[in-house]
Amino acid sequence: MLQRYTKEFSYNLKLATPVILGMLGHTFVAFADNVMVGQLGTAELAAVSLGNSFVFIAMSLGIGFSTAITPLVAEADGAGHKADGKSALKHGLVLCTFLGLSLFGLILLSKPLIHLMRQPPEVVELALPYLDLVAFSLVPLIMFQAFKQFSEGLSQTKYPMYATIIANVVNIVLNYLFIFGSMGFPKLGIVGAAIGTLVSRIVMLIFIWILLKNKKKFHDYVTGFNFKKIEKKVMNKIISLGFPSALQMFFEVAIFTAAIWLSGVLGKNPQAANQIALNLSSMTFMVGMGLGVAAMIRVGNQKGLQSFKELRRIAISIFFLTFLLEIVFAILFLVGRFWFPTLYLDEKDLVNIIDNTEVIELTAKLLFVAAFFQISDGIQVVVLGALRGLQDVKIPTWMTFVAYWLIGFPISFYLGLYTELESTGIWIGLLTGLTASAILLYIRFNYLTKKLIVSNSLDTSLNKE
Repeated sequence: MLQRYTKEFSYNLKLATPVILGMLGHTFVAFADNVMVGQLGTAELAAVSLGNSFVFIAMSLGIGFSTAITPLVAEADGAGHKADGKSALKHGLVLCTFLGLSLFGLILLSKPLIHLMRQPPEVVELALPYLDLVAFSLVPLIMFQAFKQFSEGLSQTKYPMYATIIANVVNIVLNYLFIFGSMGFPKLGIVGAAIGTLVSRIVMLIFIWILLKNKKKFHDYVTGFNFKKIEKKVMNKIISLGFPSALQMFFEVAIFTAAIWLSGVLGKNPQAANQIALNLSSMTFMVGMGLGVAAMIRVGNQKGLQSFKELRRIAISIFFLTFLLEIVFAILFLVGRFWFPTLYLDEKDLVNIIDNTEVIELTAKLLFVAAFFQISDGIQVVVLGALRGLQDVKIPTWMTFVAYWLIGFPISFYLGLYTELESTGIWIGLLTGLTASAILLYIRFNYLTKKLIVSNSLDTSLNKE
């Protein structure tokens, strides 16, 4: 019985691993920024957290929207319709570019909100100049996402991974030069981290386009675009899939962003602890995200083939694999919850020793809760990927809204600000929201796939008659 699912593990991992590494590349940019900026002090670390909280909300909309490209390309590939795949990329690229510019503008307009959020004044002062540059980096990042989702739709997941590896090397080198003023470069502090992020994302976009253009399989897809000929039908199809997908990711990222803001109300140390725990959790989440992409690709292919029994079996194999991996991560978080925070802070810094000690203790408490939501977080994201592969996005969007904002956030708000649990209470709310999301989305997937199998069987019987 189990072998029906476990025999797919090898291919699922082969498909997902480059995606996971690529996703980790995005997170590693933040990890490198946090570790390097953390050497400057807890106020600087909290400022990066506050600045990124605005960018992460916008980024979630951009990345979520771009995922509409993958199932369309995967279905076209499964059905052997190359022209449809190229059309999905062209229209997706136009929409992603427009969205990136729009989100950059929205962040600039929303900057005055920082002063109204009851954040520590020294943190706000540091965050504002950092935010400008990182916000602009959304434009090349979301354009990159269009090429990334296209490549993954053709089951070629390694090329975006190469681009993110290059971007990380560029980011770390520039961080070293500009944060600390090494080798004669100006010492710019957290603004130096922003420069590293912006330049690395521009390099990432240029690299993936050149890489795909020079590959025979991709050359015709990524060259010779006629941008004067834009089809309303294709644009509407991408928007109808992309907008709900963007909202799904927005609802989840926004509740984690709300946790950053709630932590800021409690003080700079709770905010710094929240940032460390969030950065660690986001790295393990990328494993689930990668497997979710694998689910989206494989489900999209089976949908193109109209093979719904295989679709369900393959999807469940990915859910099961994710469940097993997330248990491992939960154990790691429990065992290493006091050690992981020391990677971000200088324990020997006598000037900040009291703050650093408090941040380490607070982070350990948050990682204890994070250990338990690893499973819920992983399951909800792979089931969501499978539903996107089915091009079912509207009802799952409402499910994520209910789970995160009607269930999770009120618990975070109350426990965090009105009980002694404080930071831990905020994360208990996150755990509750993720668990509710995983349950609701799986119910939806189970219902849809069984319905498709029954409907397909009836059609087959009628055709035979």
